[in-house]
Amino acid sequence: MNTLDEPSNPSLDYEQEIRDFVKLESICNNPEKSELEFVHDTVTRLLKNASPSHDEAINLSKTHAPSRNVAHLQSLFSRDDTAEAFLQGSSLFNRLRRQPTRDSISAPTSCDDGYRTLQQKSAHLHCLYSRPIFNIGRLRSMKTYPYACSKVYDLRQFTQNTGWGPFKDDGTFNVDWEKVEAILIVLGHNIGARRQIARIFAEVWDSPFSGSFQNSFMAPPPRDITSLEARDPYGVTGTWFQIVCFLDYSDFFAFNFGDPELITADAPRPPLDVGEATRIIMMKVNVTSIEEPGTEDGQELPVVHFRGVSRSLDDSFDDNANSNIRGTARLTKEGEVRWTTFSIFHGVERWRSEGVQIGGVRSARGVVGNWFDSDYDVHGPAGPTAFWKGATLAQVANMEDDLLPNDFFLPYGALIDIDSETDPEGEMPYTGEDDEDEDDEDEEMEGAAGEELTALLHDANLPLEESLANGHALN
Repeated sequence: MNTLDEPSNPSLDYEQEIRDFVKLESICNNPEKSELEFVHDTVTRLLKNASPSHDEAINLSKTHAPSRNVAHLQSLFSRDDTAEAFLQGSSLFNRLRRQPTRDSISAPTSCDDGYRTLQQKSAHLHCLYSRPIFNIGRLRSMKTYPYACSKVYDLRQFTQNTGWGPFKDDGTFNVDWEKVEAILIVLGHNIGARRQIARIFAEVWDSPFSGSFQNSFMAPPPRDITSLEARDPYGVTGTWFQIVCFLDYSDFFAFNFGDPELITADAPRPPLDVGEATRIIMMKVNVTSIEEPGTEDGQELPVVHFRGVSRSLDDSFDDNANSNIRGTARLTKEGEVRWTTFSIFHGVERWRSEGVQIGGVRSARGVVGNWFDSDYDVHGPAGPTAFWKGATLAQVANMEDDLLPNDFFLPYGALIDIDSETDPEGEMPYTGEDDEDEDDEDEEMEGAAGEELTALLHDANLPLEESLANGHALN
């Protein structure tokens, strides 16, 4: 047991946990898809029993607490065949494998409840794994993004029963992990296109299983806190970073309302790859009230209300990103952490989001879900979003070094293996005057963006009252 984290549950059956861990190691070294249920249950238990470790040798993150359990899981799932067997069993991956061409009409999906349960468990593992899988197949030539995008922007997924969030369509607010999986793929793809952002937030989007357990966010040094903050179990108060993606509305409308007779009610829409816009937003929030859970909430923890402000980090002219914020954090009946936020403009609620916190209470991995019109407009728009808690002042200083304009940034998209035989530019030399000119322009743009982001990051760590005094009044 010395190789694993010390569990917080004193009544844990240690002998059974050790037997299951040894069996998990054996299965991952010789993966069999038939063992998916056991693998899911054992991995989720390992993460549930994970706790922050003081082992500096495995602490490579600024905000994610290290964990021996996580380190073992990272090692076990480093094999491609293990990832394929247990992380690629959802309906999204099954659909991708059976489609001969992206333009073919999608067939209705039907399978028994047991098979759907396994698909959900595979998607859940992929979400806990956290690093989105973009390419599959022997040559990594099949791309998951268009199929994930198709699911994320399908308005049929946004219903009263789902709360317009990443929940099952039965009114229970139980998490639909296949929806969360698709959202992670779409967001990860778009972050990969932003070289600076991918570099800065790599520990959130490019570190398997990191932060996917309770209390994994490394809290800043102790400070004076209010009585409300002391009672808040979710760690709401602080700086959060958010990514929001959206389609051009003409593309969104055509995708959802064009040629409806070609798609049956139980068939997925065709793959979608028309390009998206992305906003990176900084949120500064604090707790405003705490109340007892309602009858539809999990009863173990209270409902926490918060307010704050948001500001775009990469497009100061986007009014939709600069707003006041209010929201709640609460447990669902199945024990997941559900976050609801409202974006407020001139005193009017304009946008709403519903999300689930991967890993549980105070996890560093953050919240993943959907944004949509606060009035539930059946014509949209809607899209994916995620937010995660940010750095302290000391960590901002390290970020400033990362933002130096002369630095070279590793694209998150480099995780995608490109097959040179199918890439028309795969063997072209990437040299020449034109390329150098483009590189110079990129460096200038990155330098300017870096300076702006550094200033905003520093401002983000000022007390909320000081930020509000600078012109961000709450409604």
